[in-house]
Amino acid sequence: MNTIIYWYSGTGNSLWTAKKFAEKLGDTELIPMVSGGVQGDAGRIGFIFPVHMWGVPYMVLEFIKKLTKNPYKYYFAAAVNAGEVSRTLIQLNEILKNEGIKLSAGFDVPLESNYIPWGGPGTKEQILGLMKRAESIISEAADYIKAGSSGRIDKGPLWQRIIYTWIYKSAVKYVPMMDKSFWADDKCNGCGICGKICPAENITFKDNRPVWNHKCHQCLACIQWCPQKAIQFGKKTAKYERYHNPEIKLTDLMR
Repeated sequence: MNTIIYWYSGTGNSLWTAKKFAEKLGDTELIPMVSGGVQGDAGRIGFIFPVHMWGVPYMVLEFIKKLTKNPYKYYFAAAVNAGEVSRTLIQLNEILKNEGIKLSAGFDVPLESNYIPWGGPGTKEQILGLMKRAESIISEAADYIKAGSSGRIDKGPLWQRIIYTWIYKSAVKYVPMMDKSFWADDKCNGCGICGKICPAENITFKDNRPVWNHKCHQCLACIQWCPQKAIQFGKKTAKYERYHNPEIKLTDLMR
């Protein structure tokens, strides 16, 4: 095995990205970060994940702490986002440096936003357009990786790196409690999919209804994959369309 990619995904964009990288790189194993997988003998190690609150998600931070590191391997990453990568890949580079390894390359991959509290997705044409553009980015990135090149760490403009980094540092500790805004309306039939799709294992059930237990990562898998569209976040989401990557199936992500 020449490459291992560890991925984390709530609504499928990052898994789709990981699959596209695997196609372009060849001889690649995909391992979900939620599995706590052990590093194999691959020469290249990739991390593919969504940008959460303009930074590295908590799950990725915890996974990297546990992962066996080897400074002689080639490490790369792709940060999947809705157009504002900010300082995420720089942050990851600093984290890996503190762990004694080098991030040789970090790529910004914009795709459709899944953050439904701020609104629904764009049109089908817009979604497919973003995916087509992302494929081009991934193809270029894969060539860079296969060449063994080093030094490219994508970043957003300076104002993002200042303002959004301040927001991330100020607010990230409150993310687990943000699930207090989730609730299930009368369409909920107790199917249990939200509990099975949650990568943080944050959802349990009482009287056949979901209960969020304040270990949330804000990946939004529960609200976006609910087949009844019964899960809401705050007061506005009932009127918004749901989104998950059109090429990823529910079963691809269920624990």
